[in-house]
Amino acid sequence: MAETGSPASQTLSRGIRILEILADARGPLAIDEIAARLGVHRSIAYRLLRTLEDHRLVSRDAAGAVSLGARMAALAAGVAHDLQAEALPELTAVANDLGMTCFLAVLDGDECITLASVEPRHAVASVAQRPGARHPVTVGAPGKAILAQIPASEWGTDVTAPLRAEVEATIRRGYATSHDEVIPTVQSVAVPLVLRGHRAAAIAVVHVATTLDDAEIAARLQHSASVIREALDG
Repeated sequence: MAETGSPASQTLSRGIRILEILADARGPLAIDEIAARLGVHRSIAYRLLRTLEDHRLVSRDAAGAVSLGARMAALAAGVAHDLQAEALPELTAVANDLGMTCFLAVLDGDECITLASVEPRHAVASVAQRPGARHPVTVGAPGKAILAQIPASEWGTDVTAPLRAEVEATIRRGYATSHDEVIPTVQSVAVPLVLRGHRAAAIAVVHVATTLDDAEIAARLQHSASVIREALDG
């Protein structure tokens, strides 16, 4: 274990940052794009990518564009394995019942990170929500559903009065909503997923338009949250 105060590895930090950049991207990125986002010379980005490629954490297509590799999926599957195993059937059921992408989000520091996601099977179009996607816990319906599980004294200083009111409303009614907060034009409904021995979590859906109202969507999510909770907590 490294001693407290020891210098961080810049190379390792940059390699991890590349993985985060690729996880946040909507598609493969050119090496020049990665270098620009990382703030380094192309040659440095290339060396880092070669190492990540050797470990199958990234892959390149015929045009040289880079995306996350298949090995990342295997690593991600090991994170909260029991939670993912119990959640995936429910995420799939919700996605197909509602025709919306359904996902599991957990608290990671001061961010909300997508742990697993399922798109509806027969929908003409759906909103993608990739595992590994992250955003501040202070935005989006899943973030509000997560904050609803945390004492207000631990919310941090960047929680505005309007957000505080929305979290308090989430606590009262049992679900959170958001419109255009994380992705423009996209709406979300989320419910808290309170589990013993796990970080604060939420299950949510994202959609552009629907004939269902938020309360109907939330009721379906709450049913799945109960199933997951009973399976894990007994």
